Amino acid sequence: MLRAACLSLALLLAAGAARAGDAAAGRKRAVACQTCHGMDGLSKLPEAPNLAGQVEPYLVKALTEYRDGTRRNEIMNVVAKELSDADIANLAAYYGGLQIEVLPPG
Repeated sequence: MLRAACLSLALLLAAGAARAGDAAAGRKRAVACQTCHGMDGLSKLPEAPNLAGQVEPYLVKALTEYRDGTRRNEIMNVVAKELSDADIANLAAYYGGLQIEVLPPG
């Protein structure tokens, strides 16, 4: 049973690695996102969320839902419509890989 569990985990990890995006390609694609979300992933507009430090699966899910229209935002639905699966994976890898420091209020 332990052997089967280890094999299942290895297969899941391999599948995740195969879908992993290219952060360098995502950085190039993020130029179009910088007006609202910034190249550093820190929002430049009050209504736009910070993307730096978000986990990749969340970013992939959100961008895919914007592209497919299952998640609604007037601007994001238009922008995401042109993204390929690879673009989404790359953007998620880029923004998900940006490190942020969270400090307590002081």
